[in-house]
Amino acid sequence: MKFDVNKLKEINDLDFEQVAVWPFEVKTVVAAFVAIIGLVGGYYGLVKDKLPILEAAQQREVELKANYQTKYRIAVNLNAYEEQLARLQSDFSSMLKSLPTSNETPGLLDDITLVGTSAGLTFRLLNWQQEVPKEFYTELPIQMEVTGGYHNFGQFASEIAGLPRIVTVHDFEITQEANTLKLKVQAKTYRTGMNDVSTAQSLASQQGRK
Repeated sequence: MKFDVNKLKEINDLDFEQVAVWPFEVKTVVAAFVAIIGLVGGYYGLVKDKLPILEAAQQREVELKANYQTKYRIAVNLNAYEEQLARLQSDFSSMLKSLPTSNETPGLLDDITLVGTSAGLTFRLLNWQQEVPKEFYTELPIQMEVTGGYHNFGQFASEIAGLPRIVTVHDFEITQEANTLKLKVQAKTYRTGMNDVSTAQSLASQQGRK
């Protein structure tokens, strides 16, 4: 049916009680106008206030999907995670066994002295310093001063690292003294108590499960 624009001129003279006999063109324009008003009113009256709720739900959906994917990957690799946790606990226990107990720390100075003299060094100073408490252990610094040759120092440091108990060396200072060299160095060992060990093992276990 052809749309006659001229019929729209009659829109001001139409009787709303005679809608059935309105021209097609007028019915079309009025229907479009009513539809637009309905859409706009519906948007502002029903939809607009719900948009923040929709956006929050969509964001929550993204978070839930990411959480699900993370848990799914953990579930799929559960056996591997359990094996890794067992290895971590085993390695951690081995490291704890390498830390001297309070009964073993006095003998550690004898071990260091033996290592140093075996490397051809002469001890000028070998003293414990003030203990430094840490979260799961206590740091035990040892101040050392020895004389000897450069290669003797290297052998000494190597054999210190090979001791059955963990000993680290820090703050090397080498100076010339007459016909020999003098080395000042700070060694550190570490002591744990039973409560420290239990707490550290519990923390390691928790970290492994994450």
